[in-house]
Amino acid sequence: MLDRVKDRGLVLLGCGKMGSAMLEGWLAQGVPPASVHVIEPYPSDWLKSTGVHLNEPLPAAPAIVLLAVKPQMMGAALPQVVALGGGDTLFLSIAAGTTIASFEETFGATTPIIRAMPNTPAAVGRGISAITGNPRATEADLQLAEALLSAVGQVVRLEGEHQMDAVTAVSGSGPAYVFHLIEALAAAGEAEGLPAELAMQLARATVCGAGELAQQSPETASQLRINVTSPGGTTAAALAVLMDAETGFPPLLRRAVKAAADRGRELGK
Repeated sequence: MLDRVKDRGLVLLGCGKMGSAMLEGWLAQGVPPASVHVIEPYPSDWLKSTGVHLNEPLPAAPAIVLLAVKPQMMGAALPQVVALGGGDTLFLSIAAGTTIASFEETFGATTPIIRAMPNTPAAVGRGISAITGNPRATEADLQLAEALLSAVGQVVRLEGEHQMDAVTAVSGSGPAYVFHLIEALAAAGEAEGLPAELAMQLARATVCGAGELAQQSPETASQLRINVTSPGGTTAAALAVLMDAETGFPPLLRRAVKAAADRGRELGK
């Protein structure tokens, strides 16, 4: 699928943290820098050193345009690529809360459009992206999107755009929940008498290690939890608090994820 990019070119609109992570992955996969055109008003020194076409005239019909600008900047940025709509150039957006319908209004309903939701672990090649397309997006388009997004992690397909707000709330915003867990766990360690630096080291390593174990183990998360919980032991005492049906993690995370999903729906209106 990447031969399509090599032959016709790729346009990256916006090259911040997520765009840079993706570009680094594409170049590592063998996409020639000469096939990549980047529009970025504030390029980093790293971007300038990659050999890509930077803020230069765009190809007439690139294989794909990846929209990697923040939603609030979309209105100002899209006019730079609007002339590429209406043909078989695929538009792939990673902007949260911006619907396919809004892009169809800009580029035309005949334009193939795919909406994706990646997350920040893409910066270390451990992200996960969910994708869904409009009726004009072909199987080949979806495969191309998967090939490009897989440079920074896993890719899953959704049943439709109606699932995107839930995905945003779980995996898009989810890394922030985990980072806050690290903060809270370290603070709890301090409250029990640990020095701040040591508490943070223990919390960070514990969460990262448990995540890697969950990733590599064939067992479910529930079973992994059971494996480290001795009846009547210290872990069981803590889990009695964390798993409380009214005040524990489950109802708290349901409320948090719902709040994020509701906000995503508001942004999409």
